[in-house]
Amino acid sequence: MRPHPVPLDFVFRSRSKEEKAPAAQAPVTDSKQPRNPQAPKGRPTPKRAMAQSQRRSVTNKPASRKEAAKHQRDARRTQMAKQREALASGDERFLPARDKGPVRKFARDFVDSRFCIAEYFLPLAVIILVLSIVRVAQLQNIALLLWLFVIVLIIVDSVVTAFRLKKRLAERFPTENRKGAVAYALMRTLQMRRLRLPKPQVKRGERP
Repeated sequence: MRPHPVPLDFVFRSRSKEEKAPAAQAPVTDSKQPRNPQAPKGRPTPKRAMAQSQRRSVTNKPASRKEAAKHQRDARRTQMAKQREALASGDERFLPARDKGPVRKFARDFVDSRFCIAEYFLPLAVIILVLSIVRVAQLQNIALLLWLFVIVLIIVDSVVTAFRLKKRLAERFPTENRKGAVAYALMRTLQMRRLRLPKPQVKRGERP
């Protein structure tokens, strides 16, 4: 049996189709761009700042509530230690909120530079109490008169101190908030000088 001849037009048609068919394009890769080995495949490399912030957040994040509470206690203990040092040295940066500010500092210096009768209130009160306990009529009468005399002196001295301090604050700090400064200073006069906190920064008679 003789084989059937293959038509020439079929051969040329198949070759022309193969030549016209486009070749599959290979994916273009940029060999110059470095790839982060930690980045997953198929995703862009994260920016350095973002990666560093993520690492810091993971590092600083407490592992449990117990560790978080411990960090808070340590921070509170450190802050209290700084406040105690500031109360002794007068460092404005770490003073409690009630003692901060130039107005409060001037009020403290104004009181510390004066001789105040109120600072001897506790010692005088103890003496008067002892005299009143003694079962002697004359001593009890003396204790009563002495008590009245001390109270009057403290009231007069406090009124004079408040008036002068208020005037000085108005002259020195006309635009500052002076609310509560006079009461703050009068409460300081009731404390003995060596026991006052923050510690006095001026001497008696020294102009603040």
